[in-house]
Amino acid sequence: MNNRVVRYLSFILAFALGLSLTATAQSEEDESFENELSYGVNFNSNGGLIGGVFVRSVYPMNNRMYQFGGLEIVEIKHPKENRLYSETGDQFIAGKQNYLFVIRPHYGREFVLFRKAAESGVQVNAIAAAGPSLGLLAPYYIRYNYGGPGGEDIRTEQYDPQKHRSLENIMGNGTVFQGLSESNVNFGAHIKGGLSFEYGRYRESIAGIEVGFMLELFPKEMVIIPQAENEQLFTSVYLNLYYGRRK
Repeated sequence: MNNRVVRYLSFILAFALGLSLTATAQSEEDESFENELSYGVNFNSNGGLIGGVFVRSVYPMNNRMYQFGGLEIVEIKHPKENRLYSETGDQFIAGKQNYLFVIRPHYGREFVLFRKAAESGVQVNAIAAAGPSLGLLAPYYIRYNYGGPGGEDIRTEQYDPQKHRSLENIMGNGTVFQGLSESNVNFGAHIKGGLSFEYGRYRESIAGIEVGFMLELFPKEMVIIPQAENEQLFTSVYLNLYYGRRK
């Protein structure tokens, strides 16, 4: 796991918790609502610049406990991915055979640790959730020149370490959509826990961050780079930025 990512998320967690403890709005006044719908972007230690997107619907159970259902779509990258440039200037990832996209429906609970006032402050919730994982191994296509030096016979194919041995002959990668319809579907499960820091000045709108840890398991190795070690158990720290509304 990337130590820089862990330190960064730890700093955010400590900073946000400090804000919540010093806020003057730790009132026990109830913010009654029927439903809360939020959406946002995900950053995690197994993803790229942006790991994915999510949406969540929350319903109150009592003054301190909420239940929610959510859906998250992310891409998991291999830690050995190395982006290179071909002689034409196009990019490709050396040795990559598949993309790994994961669709995660889940059910969870939120427990209010520190409550904000109705119009301002910071609310801190403890969060736990679990659900199935739908892992899509989509072929990673490259444009490969079979013509050799001075020739040109460029074909767009899924990377194969037995056929595509020369990096110099790789002209670039194809698009994600070329292999998405050929995805190999794999079923797994995931569980996560974390803290949510909710900000906002208005009763009807919310914004915040969620930080936590996720554990995800598939019954077999998810091959992204065939010539490297691949995993079936994935662990990650994550950061969600979200916005939503209540009614």
